[in-house]
Amino acid sequence: MLDIDLKDFLDRKADQYNTPEFIANDPISIPHSFSIKQDKEIIGFFAAIFAWGQRKTIINKCRELAERMDNSPHEFIIHHRDTDLKKLLGFKHRTFNDTDLLYTVDFMRRHYTLYDSLEDAFFPNEDMSIEDSLIYFQKYFFDHPDAPSRTRKHIPSPKQKSACKRLNMYLRWMVRKDNRGVDFGLWQKARMKDLICPLDLHVERTARKLGLMLRDKADWQAAIELTENLKRFDTEDPAKYDFALFGISIEEKCLIDKI
Repeated sequence: MLDIDLKDFLDRKADQYNTPEFIANDPISIPHSFSIKQDKEIIGFFAAIFAWGQRKTIINKCRELAERMDNSPHEFIIHHRDTDLKKLLGFKHRTFNDTDLLYTVDFMRRHYTLYDSLEDAFFPNEDMSIEDSLIYFQKYFFDHPDAPSRTRKHIPSPKQKSACKRLNMYLRWMVRKDNRGVDFGLWQKARMKDLICPLDLHVERTARKLGLMLRDKADWQAAIELTENLKRFDTEDPAKYDFALFGISIEEKCLIDKI
Protein backbone atom coordinates (compact mmCIF):
# COMPACT_ATOMS: atom_id res chain seq x y z
CA MET A 1 0.00 0.00 0.00
CA LEU A 2 1.44 3.38 -1.00
CA ASP A 3 2.02 5.98 1.72
CA ILE A 4 -0.71 8.24 0.38
CA ASP A 5 -3.20 5.37 0.37
CA LEU A 6 -2.12 4.17 3.82
CA LYS A 7 -2.46 7.68 5.23
CA ASP A 8 -5.98 7.98 3.81
CA PHE A 9 -6.88 4.55 5.21
CA LEU A 10 -5.51 5.29 8.71
CA ASP A 11 -7.03 8.77 8.80
CA ARG A 12 -10.44 7.30 8.01
CA LYS A 13 -10.08 4.60 10.66
CA ALA A 14 -8.82 7.07 13.30
CA ASP A 15 -11.81 9.27 12.52
CA GLN A 16 -14.12 6.25 12.78
CA TYR A 17 -12.93 5.13 16.22
CA ASN A 18 -11.96 8.44 17.86
CA THR A 19 -15.54 9.19 18.86
CA PRO A 20 -17.56 9.31 22.10
CA GLU A 21 -19.00 5.91 21.16
CA PHE A 22 -15.53 4.46 21.76
CA ILE A 23 -15.60 5.45 25.43
CA ALA A 24 -18.22 3.11 26.90
CA ASN A 25 -16.37 -0.15 26.27
CA ASP A 26 -12.87 1.15 27.02
CA PRO A 27 -11.04 1.72 30.35
CA ILE A 28 -11.00 5.44 29.54
CA SER A 29 -14.68 5.39 30.49
CA ILE A 30 -13.62 5.28 34.16
CA PRO A 31 -11.89 8.71 34.31
CA HIS A 32 -14.69 10.03 32.09
CA SER A 33 -17.11 9.32 34.92
CA PHE A 34 -15.39 11.93 37.14
CA SER A 35 -15.42 15.70 36.81
CA ILE A 36 -12.57 16.86 39.07
CA LYS A 37 -9.17 16.99 37.37
CA GLN A 38 -7.31 15.17 40.15
CA ASP A 39 -9.95 12.44 40.26
CA LYS A 40 -9.51 11.91 36.53
CA GLU A 41 -5.73 11.74 36.94
CA ILE A 42 -5.82 9.27 39.83
CA ILE A 43 -8.47 6.85 38.65
CA GLY A 44 -7.17 7.22 35.09
CA PHE A 45 -3.74 6.13 36.27
CA PHE A 46 -5.17 3.00 37.85
CA ALA A 47 -7.31 2.31 34.77
CA ALA A 48 -4.20 2.47 32.59
CA ILE A 49 -2.10 0.32 34.93
CA PHE A 50 -4.87 -2.30 35.05
CA ALA A 51 -5.22 -2.30 31.26
CA TRP A 52 -4.33 -5.81 30.32
CA GLY A 53 -6.83 -8.58 29.82
CA GLN A 54 -10.49 -8.22 28.92
CA ARG A 55 -11.70 -4.64 28.81
CA LYS A 56 -14.93 -5.53 30.65
CA THR A 57 -12.93 -6.97 33.56
CA ILE A 58 -10.62 -3.94 33.64
CA ILE A 59 -13.59 -1.57 33.80
CA ASN A 60 -15.26 -3.59 36.57
CA LYS A 61 -12.08 -3.64 38.67
CA CYS A 62 -11.70 0.12 38.26
CA ARG A 63 -15.27 0.64 39.41
CA GLU A 64 -14.61 -1.58 42.40
CA LEU A 65 -11.54 0.45 43.31
CA ALA A 66 -13.42 3.73 42.93
CA GLU A 67 -16.11 2.43 45.29
CA ARG A 68 -13.49 1.42 47.83
CA MET A 69 -12.27 5.02 47.64
CA ASP A 70 -15.81 6.29 48.26
CA ASN A 71 -15.94 7.46 44.62
CA SER A 72 -13.73 10.41 45.56
CA PRO A 73 -10.19 9.28 44.69
CA HIS A 74 -8.41 12.58 45.36
CA GLU A 75 -10.23 13.18 48.62
CA PHE A 76 -9.42 9.63 49.70
CA ILE A 77 -5.75 9.93 48.70
CA ILE A 78 -5.23 13.21 50.56
CA HIS A 79 -7.34 12.74 53.68
CA HIS A 80 -7.46 9.00 54.37
CA ARG A 81 -6.59 7.67 57.80
CA ASP A 82 -4.95 4.35 58.50
CA THR A 83 -8.34 2.84 59.30
CA ASP A 84 -9.63 3.90 55.86
CA LEU A 85 -6.93 1.83 54.20
CA LYS A 86 -8.66 -1.31 55.41
CA LYS A 87 -11.15 -0.72 52.59
CA LEU A 88 -8.35 -1.45 50.12
CA LEU A 89 -7.26 -4.76 51.63
CA GLY A 90 -8.00 -7.76 49.47
CA PHE A 91 -8.13 -5.78 46.23
CA LYS A 92 -6.61 -7.66 43.31
CA HIS A 93 -6.51 -7.39 39.54
CA ARG A 94 -4.43 -10.12 37.93
CA THR A 95 -0.95 -9.67 39.47
CA PHE A 96 -1.68 -6.22 40.92
CA ASN A 97 -2.61 -6.75 44.57
CA ASP A 98 -3.25 -4.76 47.72
CA THR A 99 0.47 -4.39 48.45
CA ASP A 100 0.88 -2.61 45.11
CA LEU A 101 -2.28 -0.61 45.72
CA LEU A 102 -1.33 0.55 49.21
CA TYR A 103 2.09 1.69 48.02
CA THR A 104 0.60 3.54 45.04
CA VAL A 105 -1.88 5.29 47.33
CA ASP A 106 0.97 6.29 49.65
CA PHE A 107 3.01 7.57 46.69
CA MET A 108 0.08 9.64 45.50
CA ARG A 109 -0.53 11.02 48.97
CA ARG A 110 3.10 12.14 49.18
CA HIS A 111 2.96 13.62 45.69
CA TYR A 112 -0.36 15.50 46.04
CA THR A 113 0.82 16.94 49.34
CA LEU A 114 3.42 18.84 47.32
CA TYR A 115 1.81 19.27 43.90
CA ASP A 116 -1.59 20.03 42.48
CA SER A 117 -1.34 17.62 39.57
CA LEU A 118 0.11 14.21 38.76
CA GLU A 119 1.57 15.88 35.69
CA ASP A 120 4.53 16.99 37.83
CA ALA A 121 5.30 13.35 38.61
CA PHE A 122 6.01 12.78 34.91
CA PHE A 123 7.15 16.22 33.78
CA PRO A 124 9.04 18.20 36.44
CA ASN A 125 9.89 20.61 33.60
CA GLU A 126 8.71 21.26 30.06
CA ASP A 127 11.89 20.22 28.25
CA MET A 128 11.73 16.47 28.85
CA SER A 129 11.22 13.91 26.13
CA ILE A 130 8.61 11.21 26.71
CA GLU A 131 11.41 8.69 27.19
CA ASP A 132 13.08 10.83 29.84
CA SER A 133 9.76 11.51 31.54
CA LEU A 134 8.99 7.80 31.87
CA ILE A 135 12.46 7.12 33.23
CA TYR A 136 12.02 9.99 35.68
CA PHE A 137 8.57 8.81 36.75
CA GLN A 138 9.73 5.29 37.60
CA LYS A 139 12.65 6.65 39.64
CA TYR A 140 10.39 9.15 41.41
CA PHE A 141 7.65 6.58 42.03
CA PHE A 142 10.04 4.21 43.80
CA ASP A 143 12.05 6.85 45.64
CA HIS A 144 11.04 5.59 49.08
CA PRO A 145 12.74 3.12 51.43
CA ASP A 146 9.56 1.06 51.77
CA ALA A 147 8.90 0.73 48.03
CA PRO A 148 8.01 -2.94 47.42
CA SER A 149 10.14 -4.62 44.76
CA ARG A 150 7.13 -6.59 43.51
CA THR A 151 5.43 -3.36 42.37
CA ARG A 152 8.20 -2.57 39.88
CA LYS A 153 6.73 -4.90 37.27
CA HIS A 154 3.69 -2.62 37.10
CA ILE A 155 5.67 0.59 36.55
CA PRO A 156 8.13 -0.10 33.70
CA SER A 157 10.73 2.16 32.15
CA PRO A 158 12.38 2.52 28.74
CA LYS A 159 15.63 1.84 30.61
CA GLN A 160 14.51 -1.78 30.88
CA LYS A 161 13.63 -1.77 27.15
CA SER A 162 9.91 -1.96 27.98
CA ALA A 163 7.47 -0.56 25.43
CA CYS A 164 5.67 1.04 28.43
CA LYS A 165 2.35 0.48 26.70
CA ARG A 166 0.11 1.30 29.65
CA LEU A 167 2.01 4.41 30.69
CA ASN A 168 2.09 5.68 27.09
CA MET A 169 -1.65 5.11 26.92
CA TYR A 170 -2.08 7.11 30.12
CA LEU A 171 -0.01 9.94 28.68
CA ARG A 172 -2.14 9.87 25.54
CA TRP A 173 -5.26 10.26 27.67
CA MET A 174 -3.80 13.14 29.69
CA VAL A 175 -1.92 15.03 26.94
CA ARG A 176 -3.83 14.58 23.65
CA LYS A 177 -6.43 17.21 23.00
CA ASP A 178 -8.83 17.45 20.08
CA ASN A 179 -12.52 18.12 19.63
CA ARG A 180 -13.56 14.45 19.60
CA GLY A 181 -14.28 14.07 23.32
CA VAL A 182 -12.24 10.92 24.06
CA ASP A 183 -8.79 12.04 25.30
CA PHE A 184 -8.72 14.68 28.03
CA GLY A 185 -5.86 17.06 27.17
CA LEU A 186 -5.46 18.00 30.84
CA TRP A 187 -1.68 18.34 30.80
CA GLN A 188 0.27 21.12 29.11
CA LYS A 189 3.97 20.34 29.69
CA ALA A 190 4.19 17.68 26.97
CA ARG A 191 3.35 18.13 23.31
CA MET A 192 1.04 15.86 21.34
CA LYS A 193 3.68 15.55 18.63
CA ASP A 194 6.07 13.91 21.12
CA LEU A 195 3.70 11.21 22.39
CA ILE A 196 4.67 7.59 21.76
CA CYS A 197 1.99 5.32 20.31
CA PRO A 198 0.93 2.73 22.93
CA LEU A 199 2.12 -0.64 21.69
CA ASP A 200 -0.20 -3.41 22.84
CA LEU A 201 -0.88 -6.74 21.14
CA HIS A 202 -3.75 -5.32 19.09
CA VAL A 203 -1.80 -2.32 17.82
CA GLU A 204 1.23 -4.52 17.15
CA ARG A 205 -0.85 -6.96 15.10
CA THR A 206 -2.24 -4.26 12.82
CA ALA A 207 1.04 -2.34 12.59
CA ARG A 208 2.94 -5.42 11.44
CA LYS A 209 0.29 -6.21 8.83
CA LEU A 210 0.61 -2.67 7.47
CA GLY A 211 4.42 -2.72 7.49
CA LEU A 212 4.63 0.02 10.10
CA MET A 213 6.70 -2.09 12.50
CA LEU A 214 9.49 -4.44 11.46
CA ARG A 215 11.39 -4.91 14.71
CA ASP A 216 11.03 -8.46 16.05
CA LYS A 217 10.53 -7.53 19.70
CA ALA A 218 7.65 -5.38 20.92
CA ASP A 219 9.98 -3.26 23.07
CA TRP A 220 10.74 0.44 23.49
CA GLN A 221 12.59 0.65 20.19
CA ALA A 222 9.62 -0.95 18.44
CA ALA A 223 7.30 1.67 19.95
CA ILE A 224 9.68 4.37 18.69
CA GLU A 225 9.84 2.74 15.25
CA LEU A 226 6.05 2.61 15.00
CA THR A 227 5.64 6.21 16.15
CA GLU A 228 8.26 7.49 13.72
CA ASN A 229 6.45 5.72 10.88
CA LEU A 230 3.13 7.21 11.98
CA LYS A 231 4.71 10.66 11.90
CA ARG A 232 4.92 10.25 8.11
CA PHE A 233 1.14 10.70 8.13
CA ASP A 234 0.76 13.31 10.89
CA THR A 235 3.82 14.95 12.44
CA GLU A 236 1.75 16.88 14.97
CA ASP A 237 -0.41 14.05 16.29
CA PRO A 238 0.96 10.57 15.52
CA ALA A 239 -0.69 9.02 18.60
CA LYS A 240 -4.15 9.55 17.11
CA TYR A 241 -3.48 6.50 14.98
CA ASP A 242 -3.64 4.39 18.13
CA PHE A 243 -7.41 4.58 17.62
CA ALA A 244 -7.08 3.25 14.07
CA LEU A 245 -4.64 0.42 14.78
CA PHE A 246 -6.41 -0.71 17.94
CA GLY A 247 -9.90 -0.34 16.49
CA ILE A 248 -9.10 -2.34 13.37
CA SER A 249 -7.68 -5.21 15.43
CA ILE A 250 -10.56 -5.29 17.94
CA GLU A 251 -13.51 -4.61 15.66
CA GLU A 252 -12.38 -5.71 12.21
CA LYS A 253 -10.42 -8.95 12.49
CA CYS A 254 -11.64 -9.94 9.04
CA LEU A 255 -10.04 -6.78 7.63
CA ILE A 256 -6.73 -7.66 9.30
CA ASP A 257 -6.69 -11.00 7.49
CA LYS A 258 -7.21 -9.29 4.14
CA ILE A 259 -4.38 -6.77 4.52
